[in-house]
Amino acid sequence: MNIPDNLYYTKEHEWVLIEGNKGKVGITDYAQSHLGDITYVELPEVGKEVKQFDSLASVESVKAASDIYAPLSGKVLEVNKALEASPESVNKAAYAEGWMALLEIKDESEKDKLMDAGKYKEYLNKLESRD
Repeated sequence: MNIPDNLYYTKEHEWVLIEGNKGKVGITDYAQSHLGDITYVELPEVGKEVKQFDSLASVESVKAASDIYAPLSGKVLEVNKALEASPESVNKAAYAEGWMALLEIKDESEKDKLMDAGKYKEYLNKLESRD
């Protein structure tokens, strides 16, 4: 996968693709593979205001239920309604059809608290070496 420069990650395995003052949010391939088959996605309400690292959405899988946290503060502009009928899209294409919400970013400087692709890969390598 060719990773864009404007893709950032949290330690809880969410990603945000920043384009201007908007950020598309989802969970990483690492997260979806560890959750197993995703059976339900609870999307946030459009218009909801979230703070960085607050709960944004949740997913249920055959293994567990997990909260999805907002990588950045902002307002939910749009949600991926297709996930209501096809939650397995998160497993199939976590960075494409599996996106969950589009945020209007409140404070772009918050991205300094996130990891770029290189740092996220290092973080995953450390996690894998502990297993």
